[in-house]
Amino acid sequence: MIGPDRAAYTLPAEASGRMAVRLLPGQHVEFTLPAAANAITVRYSIPDAPTGGGSTAPLAVAANGRHLRTMTLTSRYGWLYNQYPFSNDPGAGLLHPDWWITECSCVPADTTPYPSIDTPFRPQHFYDEQRLLLGRTYRAGDRIRLTAPAGSSAAWTVIDLLDSELVAPPRIRLRAVNVLALGADPTGHRDAAPAIERAITLARLAKLPVYLPPGVYQVNRHIVVDDVTIEGAGSWYTLIKGHEVTLSEPAPDGSVHTGVGFYGRDAAEGGSHDVHLSGFAIEGDVRERIDTDQVNGIGGAFSDSTFDGLHIRHTKVGIWLDGPMRNVRITNTMIVDQIADGLNLHTGVTDSLVADTVIRNTGDDGLAMWSEGTGNARNTFAHNTVQSPVLANGIAIYGGTDNTVSDNLVADPVREGSALHVGSRFGAEPFTGTLSITDNTTVRAGTYELNWNIGLGAIWVYALDRDIDARIEVTGDAYLDSTYNAIMLVTEWSVKDLYSISDIHFRDVQVDGTGTSVLSARSAGAASFQNVDARNVGAVGVNNCGSFNFTPAGSEFGLTDLGGNDGGWLADWLLPNTITCDDRPPVVPPPPPAAW
Repeated sequence: MIGPDRAAYTLPAEASGRMAVRLLPGQHVEFTLPAAANAITVRYSIPDAPTGGGSTAPLAVAANGRHLRTMTLTSRYGWLYNQYPFSNDPGAGLLHPDWWITECSCVPADTTPYPSIDTPFRPQHFYDEQRLLLGRTYRAGDRIRLTAPAGSSAAWTVIDLLDSELVAPPRIRLRAVNVLALGADPTGHRDAAPAIERAITLARLAKLPVYLPPGVYQVNRHIVVDDVTIEGAGSWYTLIKGHEVTLSEPAPDGSVHTGVGFYGRDAAEGGSHDVHLSGFAIEGDVRERIDTDQVNGIGGAFSDSTFDGLHIRHTKVGIWLDGPMRNVRITNTMIVDQIADGLNLHTGVTDSLVADTVIRNTGDDGLAMWSEGTGNARNTFAHNTVQSPVLANGIAIYGGTDNTVSDNLVADPVREGSALHVGSRFGAEPFTGTLSITDNTTVRAGTYELNWNIGLGAIWVYALDRDIDARIEVTGDAYLDSTYNAIMLVTEWSVKDLYSISDIHFRDVQVDGTGTSVLSARSAGAASFQNVDARNVGAVGVNNCGSFNFTPAGSEFGLTDLGGNDGGWLADWLLPNTITCDDRPPVVPPPPPAAW
C-alpha cells in the first residue's frame, strides 16, 4: 500500500481515497466483484521514460485463477512536469523563473545566487486508465487478479482502482444510415472521417440517424455536425479514435493542432441545432496543454441537443461548449484522463443540464460554468461524480444567473482548488439571481493553494474581479474529512478593501471532520448559518480574519446564527464578528467520517 497522503505531486495524493497499491514485478492485487460484471476499468500508473514521452508495461488479468488477457499499459498520456502550462520533459528547467515559487519562497530570476531547483520539478498527472471486456459475465464474489508479470519492463506498477460493470449487448440500428455502407473502415486502419461525413449528409436528406456499428473508426480532425443524430453500438463497442495532427500554419482561432472531435458550428454563425450523439467513445491523442488548441472531444455551439452514453478520454477537454446557446442535455457520460477541464459551459449557455456523468483525472476543473463575456443562466449540474481533479476544482461556477449545483459527489481534488468553487474571476460576468448549491457531498476536499501558502475549504467562494453579492443558498450539503476548512470565503489580498462576499446562506449542512476550522472568513461581508452541524473540528470553529484590518469594531465579516447549529463550532462569543484570525493554523487530521 502507498498512502494515505494528500501532498501534491505524489502518487497517493492523485489516487482515489489517497491510497493505492504498488506492485513490483511478480506481484499481484486481487479484487472481489461486488456484483455481476463482464467488463472492468483499471486505473493505474507506471513510470515515465527517463527523458519523458512515456513507457509501456504488461498487466496480466485473471478471473478465478484463470488467465484472461494481458493488457498493455502506457504512461504516454501521464506524467506532466513543471509550471503551468506544464511540460512533458522531466529534465526541463523552470518554465517561468520570474514567478514566485514555494519551493524556495522566492522569485528565482530575482534571486542571487540562483536557487537550486531539483528536477523533475513538480511531477503530476500520474494516472491513466484502460477498459477491458472480459468475454463473459462473472458473478458477485468472483475474483479478478491483476499481476505485474515477473518480466515486466516497469520497475513498479501502481493500481489505484478497478471499476466493474455489467455492459449491455451492442445496440443495433437497422433503420439508419450505416457508416459501413458509405465505406467507413471499422478496423481503425484507414481514415473514416470522409465516410462518416457522407453518412451524415445522406442521413439528413433521408431524415434518418447515422449508425456506427461496433468497431474502431480513425478520425484525425473535427467532424462538424448540425441537425443530425449519430448513434453507436455503445461506448464499449464503438470507438472514434484519432491522432493529434500538427497544422501547417496556425488556424484563425490560434490552434496549432487538430484532432478527433465532434464540433458544432460557431456561435457567431448561429451554432448547430438538434444534434444528438449517443453510444460511442471518443479517444484523442493529446499529451500537452496548449490552451489555444481546439482538440476537445466535443466543441462548438449546440442548441436543443443531447449527448448521452459517451466515453471521452485523452482529449484536451472532454466537452467545451462556446455559446451563446441553449437547451443542451449531457447525461450518462464518462470523461476521464483529460489535459485540462472535463466539461465547461462557456459564454452564454442557458437552460442546460449535465447529469449522471462521471468525471475523473482532469487537469483542470472537472465541471465548470464560465460566464465570460455573456452570462450563463438557469443551468444545472446534478447527480454527477467528480473524482481526483489534479489541478483546480471538482465543480466551479464563474458568474451567471440562477444556476444550480445539486446532488453531486466530489472527491479528492489534489491542488490549488477544491470540491465546490464559486468565483468572480477570469473575467466572468457578475453573479445575479440565486445560485443554488444543494445536497452535494464532498470527500477529502480542500487543497493546499501553492501561491497563497494556505489551505482551502471543501467549498470556497472567491472574490477577485468584483463583489459577490447575489444570493447564494447552500442547503443540505455534507463536507466529509476536509483537509483544511469546510467553508472558505476569501477576497484576493490586492482588492480586500474593495470587494466583499455577502448574502450567502448555509442551511442543513453537515461537517464531519476538518483539519482546521468549519469556516475561514478572509473577506469583508456576511453569511448566515442555520442547522449547520459539525464534529471533529481541528481548530477554532470560525477563523475570522475579515479584511485583515483588525479594527476595534471587530472583523469586517459578520456571522448570523439562525439557530440549530450543533457541535459547539458557532459559539456565542464568536458572534457577530469576533476576530479569531490565525493566518495558517496547524492541521489536525480528523478521524474518518461515520454515520451521523
